Amino acid sequence: SDVGQFLAAFHSQRDAVVEAAQKLLSGDLAPQRQKLLVDLLHNLDENILAEDKEEDKKWFEGKLCLVYARPFKDSLESRFKNKSSYMRYSCESRIRSYMKEVSGFISNVHPTARDAYKRIIDLMLDKLKSVKYNGCYFDRREEEAVRLCTVEGWFSCQGPFDRDYCPCKHSINPYSNRESRILFSTWNLDHIIEKKRTVVPELAEAVKTRDGREVNWEYFYQLLFTLDNLKLVHIACHKKTNHNLSCDKTKIYRKRKQTHKIS
Repeated sequence: SDVGQFLAAFHSQRDAVVEAAQKLLSGDLAPQRQKLLVDLLHNLDENILAEDKEEDKKWFEGKLCLVYARPFKDSLESRFKNKSSYMRYSCESRIRSYMKEVSGFISNVHPTARDAYKRIIDLMLDKLKSVKYNGCYFDRREEEAVRLCTVEGWFSCQGPFDRDYCPCKHSINPYSNRESRILFSTWNLDHIIEKKRTVVPELAEAVKTRDGREVNWEYFYQLLFTLDNLKLVHIACHKKTNHNLSCDKTKIYRKRKQTHKIS
């Protein structure tokens, strides 16, 4: 194709293009042209296929300090041997933070329902541990059915909570270089039905008013921790307004299993 021929020709002259762009940047340029050249050099610096630390040491530079997890004093170099293991950890950290919010809400639960709420937390925690906190979502080595990226590591914005697609076609490959890895930390796993405003309070209310019924904790688990209710969105597509969406009232409780006595 024409595009393929253009890219092939461009790649064959890569070094010359880099040298020319760097020379231009050393002079006085209008901000817009300077931005285009910087973006060009940034993209040419990608090392997407590299996976192990020895193949792309620059990717691992810097201290380990995540938005979704408590900061560590050690660096990425000392903790992770490859990119996918770090990306998996990054996703796990986000899911762990959601679990922490659910646990922290217990002080708002009615005193008579706190023990039942705690039992549900324990059930959710056990399930999360069994699936390794869904770290598979960011791991490009995983099966296509469970990861959010391509096999090369490209992620696409899934659009705001009230849209079926991203109008700006945002995409990013945090596996490509250090800057993209850092920028990806600003992308959100956004709850369509809101976690703080809706899901967690609804769970607490369900436990309080269960009146002998069995709370369908697995429904709430799906809303809190899985792609049933999570969308990966660029920061510009992350709408922080009230979503005005409710839990499905028909799924909050489930029928208890009945045992039939043999007469």
